[in-house]
Amino acid sequence: MKQTRSTKPTVTIIGGGLAGSEAAWQIANRGLHVDLFEMRPVRGTEAHVTDRLAELVCSNSMGSTLPDRALGILKNELLRMGSLIIRTAFKHALPAGAALAVSREEFSEEITQRIHGHPNITVHRSEVTEIPDGPTIIATGPLTSAALTERIQALTGQQHLYFYDAMAPIVVADSIDMSIAFRQSRYDRESALGDEEGDYINCPLNKEEYERFVEALLAAPRIELKGADKELERYFEGCMPIEVLAARDAKALAFGPMRPVGLRDPRTGRRPYAAVQLRQDNVAGTLYNMVGFQTNIKWGAQEQVLRLIPGLQHAEFVRLGQMHRNTFINSPTLLRPTLQFKTREDLFFAGQITGTEGYVGSTMGGLIAGVNMVRLLCGKPLLVLPRETMIGALLHYITHADPKTFQPMKAAMGLLPPLEEEVRGKRARYVGYAERAEAALNEYLHQIGFEAVGE
Repeated sequence: MKQTRSTKPTVTIIGGGLAGSEAAWQIANRGLHVDLFEMRPVRGTEAHVTDRLAELVCSNSMGSTLPDRALGILKNELLRMGSLIIRTAFKHALPAGAALAVSREEFSEEITQRIHGHPNITVHRSEVTEIPDGPTIIATGPLTSAALTERIQALTGQQHLYFYDAMAPIVVADSIDMSIAFRQSRYDRESALGDEEGDYINCPLNKEEYERFVEALLAAPRIELKGADKELERYFEGCMPIEVLAARDAKALAFGPMRPVGLRDPRTGRRPYAAVQLRQDNVAGTLYNMVGFQTNIKWGAQEQVLRLIPGLQHAEFVRLGQMHRNTFINSPTLLRPTLQFKTREDLFFAGQITGTEGYVGSTMGGLIAGVNMVRLLCGKPLLVLPRETMIGALLHYITHADPKTFQPMKAAMGLLPPLEEEVRGKRARYVGYAERAEAALNEYLHQIGFEAVGE
């Protein structure tokens, strides 16, 4: 174990994403020292474009903020426990209705400054190719480098599981034809900024336009996966490429990312047959993300297909869709609910590499691993939150699922135990889940004397 001048143990964290940054903050603010290793910019990844910590890559949305939705519950639990990532995300929120969309650059820039500026954190810009001895948290995310992947494989004695994650295109706002597209949130929900226009730009399609788009989408050439990758091709349902979804059923997109429910085309006064929604991607409002439009169509053909969408016929794309390889470990066979490796108590895994899908789930893993590392080194019992909380339910899932069919999981109401008394109506039932989760978390944290770290 490394020692510092103050004789306190130093914790090594590998990975400066959401989980690694959150873990470093939790540990450092509890008085221990952290060596945080981030390989960018010395070694890049297939998805990142900057060298900032906590860079958001797949989308700029952290999901629902509604208190009776799964991600809303999880965010509130993380705020209650002092999450730096979630607090900073709200600080840099963009208009997105009932969702938490974040200005990428401002968000990651502040996290980078906070971590680099913390007196108990030393940031190392270098690739780690071996699993260190001593207190260690591996938070390398779904883009773990090949060298470290080999060492993790050697440690676990089994192969990783692989899947492919797809990123959605980003459009220049001024290039969207607003004589066709229109601003509106579903069901005319009030804009996050309080205006009546709505936070989303919507591109409406009639039946003929939709069918023409789907036909072109299915005919477009895809970027081929080669060699051994072909055998490993798996799509995670939460980031299904639109061409793969459309191939399942011609109407699948109209019931998925292009569903028109809650929208009204002002030109006709009626709901369109299908619609593409775009969500603000930066503070200036100059860039918009195509919601749910992950794709692996070849770039030249991709622009042609996307410009078949009414309102995007002259669209300027600053990023086209692409896919990148993601990895995750078989957590049910390898991890305890504390996120400790089963055969080495001072080794923790956190973030998407454990199978907690999405930005908020990744942050959660970092917070729990960080707090539990400190409690381990201080001789205190480690956190195992009640399953009635969203944190507890998600961690229970990734450590108790069937190892043979294990796949990444995001926060979901279905992970929570049933309510003791039957509640009719989904909305009322969700409110019941949320209230129970809050009470269970508060009681648990009170019992163990947990205190959230400050600014």
